[in-house]
This record gives sequence, C-alpha cells and structure tokens, in this order.
Amino acid sequence: MNNFPFYFAAFVVVLGVLIVFHELGHYWAARFCGVKVLRFSVGFGKTLFERRYGVDRTEWAIGIFPLGGYVKMLDEREAPVAPEELHRAFNRQSVGKRSLIVAAGPLANFALAILLYWIVFMAGSDELLPVLGTPPVDTPAAMANIKNGEQVRMLDGEAVLTWNDLRWMLLQKAVDRDSVELEVINEQREISIKRLPLTAAGENGWEGDALGRLGIVFYRPQIRPVIGKMVSGGVGEAVGLSAGDVILAINGQKVDYWHEFVMQIRESAGQRLTLDILRGKQIFTVDLVPEAVSERGQRIGKIGVAVADSGEGQREIRTFVRYGVFAAATKAILETWDKSVFSVVMLGKMLTGEVSWKNLSGPVTIADYAGQSARLGLDYYLKFMAMVSISLGVLNLLPIPVLDGGHLMYHALEVVRRRPLSERAMEIAQQIGVAFLFVLMAFAFFNDINRLLSG
Repeated sequence: MNNFPFYFAAFVVVLGVLIVFHELGHYWAARFCGVKVLRFSVGFGKTLFERRYGVDRTEWAIGIFPLGGYVKMLDEREAPVAPEELHRAFNRQSVGKRSLIVAAGPLANFALAILLYWIVFMAGSDELLPVLGTPPVDTPAAMANIKNGEQVRMLDGEAVLTWNDLRWMLLQKAVDRDSVELEVINEQREISIKRLPLTAAGENGWEGDALGRLGIVFYRPQIRPVIGKMVSGGVGEAVGLSAGDVILAINGQKVDYWHEFVMQIRESAGQRLTLDILRGKQIFTVDLVPEAVSERGQRIGKIGVAVADSGEGQREIRTFVRYGVFAAATKAILETWDKSVFSVVMLGKMLTGEVSWKNLSGPVTIADYAGQSARLGLDYYLKFMAMVSISLGVLNLLPIPVLDGGHLMYHALEVVRRRPLSERAMEIAQQIGVAFLFVLMAFAFFNDINRLLSG
C-alpha cells in the first residue's frame, strides 16, 4: 500500500498522455477537414475543468474519471445545425474525410509510440547483454545444451544486441515457428550453434512466463557462497554470522553458488531457516528468520550480508546502447510496426482459442506495470508508455461498433452499398459493440483481481 500513490500517479500520467494524443488526432484531423469541434474532453463524468478557446469557442474539459475521452463535432444527427454551418457538419463530409477523422485517433497513438521510442533510442540506455544462464532441467534450453555464460550473437541470422532484443525476438518467432537457431559464444570465445525448440512457449494458451517455459534465464555468475561484508544491526550479525563464513546448505539443501543462497533468503521472508556454516575447519548450524522488507512492491527477505569480493563473476554483462538520429527513427518505426503486428496476431489467436483470455490485462495490472517501469527509470517508463500506446491504437482499430474501427467499418460498407447504413442498423450494432466491450472489460478486470489474489 506504501507504493499506491506513486503507482497511481504513474498510471494517471500514462493514461492522460495517451488519451490526449488520441483525441488530439481526431481534433486536428477534424480541423484539417473543416469540421467544427464543439467539445474536447479528457475523462468522463463530473467536469473538473472547463474553458472555451479558439475561433469556434471549443469547450476544453477534464472529467473526473480519466479512463477515456472524446471529441464532439458539429453533427446533424445529434442536434439541429444552422444553415450557414451545414458545410462544417461531420455528417456532411465525404466518406474519405470522415474516415480520416476517425482513423486519426489511433494513428496518433502509433505516432506517439514512434516518438517515444525515437527519444529513448537517441538518448541511449544501459542494457543487459544477451548472456544466458543455466536452464532449468528438462526445459527446451537444457535439451539444446545451452550453458551458463553463453552469449547469443545471432538468432536465425539476425544480430542480437541486448537481453531485451533476445526476449522480444524469441516471442515473435514462437508465434509461428517450431524452433530457432541460436549462434552463441562462450567465455572461452568458442562459437557454436544451438537449435532451440519453441513449442513450449505457447503451452497453456501462452499464459504466464512463456520464455521461462523455454528455459531462457539470465546469466548467473558462479560465485562461491562466502559472506563478505555485514550490515550493522542486521539479522546475520544478530545470529553470529561473520565475514569469511561459507554457506554449505539451507534446511539441508546444498548451496553451491551465492545466487542460490540469495534467492532462498529472498523467498523466505519471515520464515525460520537453518544454515549449515563452514568457518575455518569447523562446521556448525545457525537458525535465523529473514527480515521481511518491501522492494518494488514485493515482499522479500533480507539478512544483511553481502558476498565476499573474490574476483569471481566480474564478467561485463551490461552495455550502453545509443543510436544516431536517423538510425533511431528507423528503429522506432520498425519497433512500433513489429509490436503492432504482434498484438494483432495475438488478438487473432485469442479469438481462435490458441491464446488464453487470461492474458488480457485491465487497469489494475497496467497501473502496476506503470509503477514498476517508472521505478526502473525514465527509459523503461517511456518504453512502457509506447507499448500501451500501441495497444490502444490496435484496440481502437478493431472492427467493433463503438470503437474507431467500427466506424471505419461503417464507412467501408457505405462505399460498397453506395449509401449509409440506416440509423436503426447502426443503433443495433452499437448495442452489440457495447455488450462485447463490457464482456471484454469484465474479463480484464477479473484477470486483474485474480492476479492480485494469487500474488
């Protein structure tokens, strides 16, 4: 609960920026086409702010519920229009102009995503290198004989520069490929080719960690579990641990490396553990309870000890990636296109049952991710905002009545039929669209609650 104000603020900023850009797309397209805009609103419900600006005295408003917005245009179907302004009514425009105004909202979201990616790629960011860790037993990565410390250089002939690139490329390939070819280089500078099966990624309808099912985990340095520094007043100091102690086992389970010890402590907040310790030539046991602390919204355990600096595991695993102005623009466009196509493909597979509806996320999950990305840094936050902007653009282009894509569908039918749909037909379609969206939102909200309850 301590993180709620921060996470909520991060969520409101993301939502506010995306909604404003979306509605500005409609607004500027309407102005370009000569249509009079009566009201520009961000949010619904009780009005918190309202002012009139411009030659047309357009109302600019902010509603109390920030989950959306709208641009109200002059339209004979909604209210009588003065004869001298009929040429500025939305319904009097050609199909082409009306379609441009409708499509401009989602297109503005794609443009925003490109802009955000462009800024991040030009500014540069500190990224993890695509170095693989020891895969869990019986996973596809283990069967492919992937070893700890191997760095991926190429994936099916495409260069892989960062860990995020590797994850994204594997997800893309897993949608329609059975396997990929990884070119890796180990710490002895030996290059080899590994064939990684991908079918496990889509098991259970893509629910949960798809790459985890493949056995793709990040590199863990093979550092011996030897205690170095102690935190004054920490749990470790209180139970008598000291620098130089070697952790042999926890609750009877052998500990080979420091990261195994750390993970066990993190996962055992408030639980009693028995440690087997080697000090010099003497072996003894220590009972302790890791202190429960909050880290990035999670409850983890800590005992106030750090690893000894033995010189092991000093491998460079990070790189700073930055692109020039034009290279960043090209990559931003490709990134937006790839993620848009991926979203459409996954939505299609959701409709056919290949992808679980449990993958739908609602406002609670989005708020959680917004807060987490904001804590990681501005570059992560902007990338998250770009991803949500793409999702909003794709969603709004779906041919569902009520959404922008539904209106574009009406316009397409109008071109084919050479006359608009009847008011009754559109009214029925709108009701169907509202019902479908309600079901979609109910699924997303249910998934949010389920994630909260399951942790």
